[in-house]
Amino acid sequence: MNEKRNSFSGSLGFVLAAAGSAVGLGNIWRFPYLAAKDGGGLFLVMYVVLALTFGFTLLTTEIAIGRKTKQSPLTAYKHLSKKWGFLGLFACVIPMIILPYYCAIGGWVLKYFITFLTKSGAAAAATDGYFTGFITSSVEPIVLMLIYMAVTATVIYLGVNKGIEKFSKVLMPILILLVIGIAIFSITISYTDADGVTRTGLDGLKIYLIPNFEGMTVKRFFSVLMDAMGQQFYSLSVAMGIMIAYGSYVKDEENLVKSINHIEIFDTLVAFLAGVMILPAVFAFQGRAGMEASGPSLMFVSLPKVFAEMGGIGRFVGCLFFAMVLFAALTSSISIMEAVVSSLVDKFHWSRTKAVVVEFVIAVLGGLAVCFGYNIWYFEMTLPNGAVGQILDVMDYVSNNVLMPIVSIGTCILIGWILKPKTIVDEATKNGEKFGREKLYVVMIKYITPVLLLILLLKALGIITFI
Repeated sequence: MNEKRNSFSGSLGFVLAAAGSAVGLGNIWRFPYLAAKDGGGLFLVMYVVLALTFGFTLLTTEIAIGRKTKQSPLTAYKHLSKKWGFLGLFACVIPMIILPYYCAIGGWVLKYFITFLTKSGAAAAATDGYFTGFITSSVEPIVLMLIYMAVTATVIYLGVNKGIEKFSKVLMPILILLVIGIAIFSITISYTDADGVTRTGLDGLKIYLIPNFEGMTVKRFFSVLMDAMGQQFYSLSVAMGIMIAYGSYVKDEENLVKSINHIEIFDTLVAFLAGVMILPAVFAFQGRAGMEASGPSLMFVSLPKVFAEMGGIGRFVGCLFFAMVLFAALTSSISIMEAVVSSLVDKFHWSRTKAVVVEFVIAVLGGLAVCFGYNIWYFEMTLPNGAVGQILDVMDYVSNNVLMPIVSIGTCILIGWILKPKTIVDEATKNGEKFGREKLYVVMIKYITPVLLLILLLKALGIITFI
């Protein structure tokens, strides 16, 4: 089976696919908000340091596991150690939970992209209640989710080379160009409000880049650190089987260390540019108050109002923005589905077609539950971390805040203490490559990373409340 296993044609295809997976909605709608909330440049510095240490450790581990075993997440852990096969089950269940609600949100993005193609629609999107009216409707969110999900499934059906790799090579360069273009435009904005106060994009950029130590305490410092670590962890596509699946498609002769470095750079760069895209524009038109929005409220409520304030060019910019978000979402949902499909193929020896169909049906059922969660199945539940949510939020909490840290902690214990870090180091240097951060990796995987992940888990469970 291994001999017939597909593989990326080269390092470029792998890097773009992996980076596309890492570059998702979290980079766009959560990173800018956290940066604005947590002292601008201070958050950025912490994020970069964590990317080079914490993120690097998790990314290297999972990709190396994938290439070493040539297996998907469901079977890779058992291949390494029969007693630790349960981690593979968790790593497969996580993307099965995530895909339905991710595709539901992808349908929302598709809705706004279509909306901004028309002048009247773009104006309507900025009105109060537009987003709520859309997600609570009974038909349209389901139709758009199914279209989005069908596109995702089609790419996966086409396979690694003709599907994932080819798609990533086209979309990722376009995505990067759109991000850079919108970021440059955002900086040049100048707006005078009804009170005669003029705010510019450059003013917003300064808030984003310059560290703000006002009111900084030890508690506050650790709170910023946890925000940066959480964002790093959730944005890298680790602990959900994706990087193991993608790693299994990497040829043995490829320079793994070099490729991982490139993925780090891509993810961090896009996250940074997302802040440059959004914060200067939001500040110019809405001041500091506008920077307090995050998640869906930022993307689907605040930003359409910003685009409306721009006048005629706002519709064009909004269209480009939601096209960029759509591309970012698609590259991520494709990787999420692939983690499940590859697991079904390796575990049950199914054809790719059968695995895609089965996972598509499961995702559709889950997606319908998410859509119904805003109308006929609506409820509010208080989660252990204090947040109040619906079906989507519950699924996100279980997958992201509970299961993902558990998988990563287990992976750190398995590699750091059972199999030893040499297992990963040897895989990363099998062709004689230099592993410049080898000593750092050993310390991180054995001691620091599992402790940080445990804190993240306990915080999510509401056990730790002082940071």
